[in-house]
Amino acid sequence: MSYLTLNVPFVATALVVLIAAVALRRIPVGRACCEVVFTAVVLCTLTAVFDSLMIHAGLFEYAEHTLIGMRVGLAPLEDFAYPLVAALLLPGLRWLLVPAPAEQ
Repeated sequence: MSYLTLNVPFVATALVVLIAAVALRRIPVGRACCEVVFTAVVLCTLTAVFDSLMIHAGLFEYAEHTLIGMRVGLAPLEDFAYPLVAALLLPGLRWLLVPAPAEQ
C-alpha cells in the first residue's frame, strides 16, 4: 500500500466535514476558502521546511516503492496530505462544534 492510497480516506473525510459545516452553518464560501487556503499554505510551507530538515538530518526515511516520487525539497508529496487534512478538518470542526455568536 502506498502512502498516497493511505491518505485518500483522510482527505475525503476532512473535505466532507468542511462541506457539511459550510452548508449547515451557512458560512460564506469565500470566507471558508480564504481561511482554508491561508491555513494550508502556512502548514504546507512549514511541512516543506521542517520535513526536509528532518530527512536531511537522517531522522527518518521512506521506502521509495511507497512514494509517487514527487518531492518538495526533500519532503515527499505524500507528506503534504497531513497539513491539508488539518487545514480542511479543523475549521469544519470548529464551525460545527463551537456555538455561533449571538446576534445583537
